[in-house]
Amino acid sequence: MDIAAAAAALQKFSGSGLTGALARIEDELKGATRAASLAALSSSGDEKQALAAAASLKRVAGQVNTAIHALGIMLCLPHILEDGEIVEYVSLGAGNTGRPFDLETNLRVAEFKFIHWQGTAETIRQNSVFKDFFLLSDHLTPKRKCLYVLGTEYPLKFFRAKRAITSVLSKNEAVRDQFRARFGDRYTRVHEYYADHKDAVVIEDVSMWLPELIDDNLADNSQSGVLEEEQ
Repeated sequence: MDIAAAAAALQKFSGSGLTGALARIEDELKGATRAASLAALSSSGDEKQALAAAASLKRVAGQVNTAIHALGIMLCLPHILEDGEIVEYVSLGAGNTGRPFDLETNLRVAEFKFIHWQGTAETIRQNSVFKDFFLLSDHLTPKRKCLYVLGTEYPLKFFRAKRAITSVLSKNEAVRDQFRARFGDRYTRVHEYYADHKDAVVIEDVSMWLPELIDDNLADNSQSGVLEEEQ
């Protein structure tokens, strides 16, 4: 089933809104017997088509994050590369495909994190951005180290917060072991580590170059340029 057909099948099932459609069906099925549950299915087989459509779209959705990562980097490169700067490698796929970072040039190493922060409890996103910051900071190189993000407000708020390092690294054994080997028990909170290493990595907002990834509100209120420590 192609994307257009899948979208149409799901739209037919959900009508004006999936939540409303499901609430209606829940009411219809309350107290239903086996025969009644069968009778509730449409004779045209819309439910089976909707299920196939959802499965098709889920398979496509699995590639969306990879596509966003790749296209985001490609669209940022003309803006961040300086005169005379040469790309040594770029990793566009999911993960770094065997390379240390998303980008390395003769002047910098960089990670791109196209997270649309919501300002709520976002532990998985926080874990991910901390991992990138730490690996960049800990990397031995004379080159500039850059972490490119969509807006700096929420990453900065996280780095200055008191979330426990053990919590942040709990889901990534390899990074946790690397951090412990490097620092032992020296740091227990995110803000402690960030205070000592904030100058090692330039955190830069790229949302002005990728307005398609943010809503109008965030675009209007996002910070631009290099992240600077508040006085």
